Amino acid sequence: QVQLAESGGGSVQAGGSLTLACVASQISYSHYCMGWFRQAPGKEREGVAGISNGGVTTVYAGSVEGRFTISRDNAKNMLYLQMYSLKAEDTAMYYCAAGQVSPRCPSISRYDYNLWGQGTQVTVSS
Repeated sequence: QVQLAESGGGSVQAGGSLTLACVASQISYSHYCMGWFRQAPGKEREGVAGISNGGVTTVYAGSVEGRFTISRDNAKNMLYLQMYSLKAEDTAMYYCAAGQVSPRCPSISRYDYNLWGQGTQVTVSS
């Protein structure tokens, strides 16, 4: 059974940093585009960052560009999101997602992903 499992969430003060991790199992990981999404209470799930299957190409939402870095380690089936200069508005549940390679990869559209983790909570206090 395919599984994506996130870790690394927590509570941090504004201006702080966190690194999220996601481990994938039971998939040919290097054949998948990967992404990070987040969802705050009462809001729709939004794309944060995406990375191509080879890890060469990335894409970011404008609200996080320059503050967040997505990366992957295909040898370990791992996906990472380094988050710096965190703001209160970054507070949300963060999800990793996998989607089969397509011309749209990398993507921050949720419609390009069909596998999702359970999420890890990030809370930023001001």
